[in-house]
Amino acid sequence: MTVEETLYGISCFGHDAGLAVVRGQRILFAAHAERYSGLKNDPLLNEALVLDALRTAGPPDRIVFHERPWRTRLRHLRSGRLREFLTGPSPLDHIRSFEMLADVPLVTVGHHQSHAAGGFFTAPFDDAAVVVADGIGEWDTLSVWHGRNNRLKRLFVQRYPHSLGLFYSAFTQRCGLKPNEEEFILMAMAALGQPRHRELILREIVRSTLPPHFRLRRNMHRGLGGWHPELTEPETLAASVQEIAEEVLLGLMAWVAKRVPSRNLVFSGGFALNCVANERMVRSGLFDRLWIMPNPGDAGNALGAALAHGARPVRWEGPYLGYDLNRDPDLDGVVATLLTDGMAGLAHGRAEFGPRALGNRSLLADPRGQSVKDRVNEIKRREPFRPFAPVVLAERVAEFFDLPLPSSPYMQITGRCLYPHLFPAICHVDGSSRVQTVDHAQNPTLYRLLKRFQERTGCPMLLNTSLNIKGKPMVNDGADAQTFQRETGVTVF
Repeated sequence: MTVEETLYGISCFGHDAGLAVVRGQRILFAAHAERYSGLKNDPLLNEALVLDALRTAGPPDRIVFHERPWRTRLRHLRSGRLREFLTGPSPLDHIRSFEMLADVPLVTVGHHQSHAAGGFFTAPFDDAAVVVADGIGEWDTLSVWHGRNNRLKRLFVQRYPHSLGLFYSAFTQRCGLKPNEEEFILMAMAALGQPRHRELILREIVRSTLPPHFRLRRNMHRGLGGWHPELTEPETLAASVQEIAEEVLLGLMAWVAKRVPSRNLVFSGGFALNCVANERMVRSGLFDRLWIMPNPGDAGNALGAALAHGARPVRWEGPYLGYDLNRDPDLDGVVATLLTDGMAGLAHGRAEFGPRALGNRSLLADPRGQSVKDRVNEIKRREPFRPFAPVVLAERVAEFFDLPLPSSPYMQITGRCLYPHLFPAICHVDGSSRVQTVDHAQNPTLYRLLKRFQERTGCPMLLNTSLNIKGKPMVNDGADAQTFQRETGVTVF
C-alpha cells in the first residue's frame, strides 16, 4: 500500500453494513448503510451511501472487505445450512453491483483481524492487549492479540459454535427481544431482576468457563427454542445471563492480563458495547487504560478492514465521520426550547459513526424533571423501563458521578450517579448512568451548549439520546430531521 492510496473498507451481509474511507493516516469518511436506506440495521450497501463516500473522499484505489467469504461459506456447511452453502449470495458480487465500485481491485481480511485492527490502530497508545468478543466472524468468536506499533500478533482464538456473543443473543431472543439488535435492551432489563437462574443456565447450557475458553453444551446459533417455558420472568433470565457474561469477561481479562505484557487494553467486537460489563471490568484494576473504538461492532469493521490492510495507526480525530449536514445550530434557541418544552433535537455537522448519538444527532432534555424519562420514552416509543444517558461537562463529571475512569467520551461504561434524586431522568433503576463526558476539543458545539445551559440553570448536564424513533435509524440528513420534527412535535435545531 502506498501512503496516499485511498482504501474503501466495507462491511456488509452481516447485520449492520458500513463503509469507511482511509487515506494514509486519515479517516476521511465512515457511515452506516441504515442511515441512508432508512432500514434499521440494513445489512446491504446502497447507492446513496456509496455516492456520499465518493463526494466526501473521492474514488477508491482499493476495496477491503471485512471477512473472508469462503470461510464463512464453509461454516454454513458445517452448521447444516446447506442451502446457504450452495446458493447463498456473494457479498463480493453485491459490492461489484455498484457501477462506481465494479472495476476497483478488491482484497479481503479476516473478520476478527478487522475488529482487532479497528480497535488497536485508532487507540491512543502503541502497545496493548487486544481482546475481540462477538457473536461470530467466519469461525472465530473470541480472540486475544498483542498489539505493538504496526503489528498485531494473535495469541488465542475460540472457534464456533462456542461463543459468548451467540449465548447472549440466544437469550435476547428467549426474553422476547430481537437478536443481533436488542441485546442492549436485555442489558437494561437485567437491572430489573435477580440472577436466580444463574446455576441452571451454567448447568444446562454452559460446559466450561475456565479462562480463556467459553464452551457451550449446545449450538446457541440455533436459538433456545422452548427451553424451560415455565421461566416466564424475562428480567430474571436477563439478570442471570448478564451475571454469567460479566463473570466470563472478568475471568478472560484476568487471563489476558497475565499473558500480555501491557497495562493497556483495547476491547472490540459487538460485546464491547456492553457498558455494564465494561464498568465491572474497569473496576477490577486489571488494566490501567481502556480504549473501545466508538463503533466496535460489525459496522465498525468497515473501518477495521481498511486499517487491517494498511497495518498502521491512524490519527483519531473523533467519531463524527458520516453525512455532513453543514449547518450550525442556534444554541440560544436550543437552550430556550429546553427551558420551555423540556427537550430539543440537535442535528448538525457530520453524523456519528457508531450506534450512540454523541451530540451531532441527539435528542436532548433537561434531566431534572420527574416526568422527563417517561415523556422521552413515549416520544421515542421505547419500553418504559429503558434508561437514558447523561452528557456532562468533562470538568464537572466527578461532582455528579462515580466513574471508574477519568472520562467517558463515547458512553462505553456505566457509573454511579451521586444524586439520583436530583436527576431521575438519567438514572437506571439500579442507580447507574451510562455517562458521556464532553470537552471543547471533542465537540465544540455540544460543549458550548452545555455551558449555556449551565449558565441559565446551574446544571452542567443534559439527557442525551439518539434522534430517532424505536425501530428506525438515527436522523442522517435535513429531510430526516424535518420528518422527526413533524412526527414527534420536537423542534430540531
